[in-house]
Amino acid sequence: MGRGKKPLLESVEIKKIAAEGKSIAYIDEKILFVPNTVPGDVVDVQVTRKRKSFLEGFVVKTHRLSELRVTPFCPHFGICGGCKWQNLPYDMQLKFKQQEIIDNLERIGKVKLQNVYPIIGSARTTHYRNKLEFTFSNKRFLTKEEISEGGDIERSPALGFHVPGLFDKVVDIQTCFLQAAPSDEIRNFIKEYALKNKLAFFDIRNQEGFLRTLIIRTSSTGEIMVVLAFFHEDRQAREALLDALYRQFPQITSLLYVINEKANDTLTDQEIICYKGKDHIFEEMEGLKFKIGPKSFYQTNSEQAYNLYSRTRELAGLTGKETVYDLYTGTGTIANFVANRAAKVVGIEYVPEAIEDAKVNSTLNGITNTLFYAGDMKDVLNEEFIARHGHPDVIITDPPRAGMHPDVVATILKAAPERIVYVSCNSATQARDLHLLDEQYKVMAVQTVDMFPHTHHVENIVLLHKR
Repeated sequence: MGRGKKPLLESVEIKKIAAEGKSIAYIDEKILFVPNTVPGDVVDVQVTRKRKSFLEGFVVKTHRLSELRVTPFCPHFGICGGCKWQNLPYDMQLKFKQQEIIDNLERIGKVKLQNVYPIIGSARTTHYRNKLEFTFSNKRFLTKEEISEGGDIERSPALGFHVPGLFDKVVDIQTCFLQAAPSDEIRNFIKEYALKNKLAFFDIRNQEGFLRTLIIRTSSTGEIMVVLAFFHEDRQAREALLDALYRQFPQITSLLYVINEKANDTLTDQEIICYKGKDHIFEEMEGLKFKIGPKSFYQTNSEQAYNLYSRTRELAGLTGKETVYDLYTGTGTIANFVANRAAKVVGIEYVPEAIEDAKVNSTLNGITNTLFYAGDMKDVLNEEFIARHGHPDVIITDPPRAGMHPDVVATILKAAPERIVYVSCNSATQARDLHLLDEQYKVMAVQTVDMFPHTHHVENIVLLHKR
């Protein structure tokens, strides 16, 4: 098959699940990646991308649906881009996730695996998230079905999620099964109030409008945080909306706002102002309280976060005598969680505000054996730092999706702790780093934890022992 006209492939049978929630078929010894399908589907596929070893395409017609399929429960399935595996039974999702972890560690990491424990599934597969971010748009996204029907289609404003790969397209969300009440009620109230009072929804492409983004956080302690971002200041309109929202939902613990005039939606460099209540909420885990501000990172599935951190602590094998380094510590959740089983815990994180939160969380819980430092990991974690704070017996590392910088891996190898516990949300980059560590460390255990039901995302823990 040449690189000319992109063909329509008929009656293609989907064979297996691939990375990133896509599925695989095989055409003339090439791999064909097809989204929104499951093994056993027979479909016609319009090819959109041709490369030497693989093809990509989308379904234009379905001849047979797989017996593995179940009926999605969300009316927005297949449009908003989230929860792409709602059409698969949950036990099948877990099977595919665990197999992908094993495949990546063996294929990319080229490491020998042992003690691969069964994946820990989420007790709740709906309403499990504690944080959602929504975008205002002056024109809602139209589906292919709506466009094909023709006629006069209403392009009403939207408050919802971005369409994957389309920065200026937003799906209007009525009901979302990701976050518990009163998330839907708060979002829908704000939208209805804005429409009634003729507040301008943001025009993402032309960078104009008033209402920009909305963040809703709910905690295991029952507290609620709402952050509204406005593109420009209009004090009268802003205060009227915030007052109406607080009257309608007096249970809101923390009502905040920000004026974000930048070209992008990130708020980490913006001043977020507390309008009503406190400027934070609390999460709780095993009797420990964690202060969560509007910029704080916290695992989005609170119940599974406990399972993730519990297994991390168990695999670390702490006896109370160890010096532990917690790399990419964030707000110090893992560091504080393991502190009562260690002699000392040293946390390092790039974001200074997160380190301040980590210190607050230690003080809040009466923890006195933690130290936290801010800075670029590859610059902070060096031989001088280790000489000053003591040789680590155990290193716990939980890097971002990109994994660890090669300099960080090199420093870990020089530090030579007895054990490393590597927590990752991206098993491909985790496997790459394991390959680099393999010269001195062997994999002793693998524990996968499903934090994100109905998606291809998953967290994975690997325990390594010094050879």
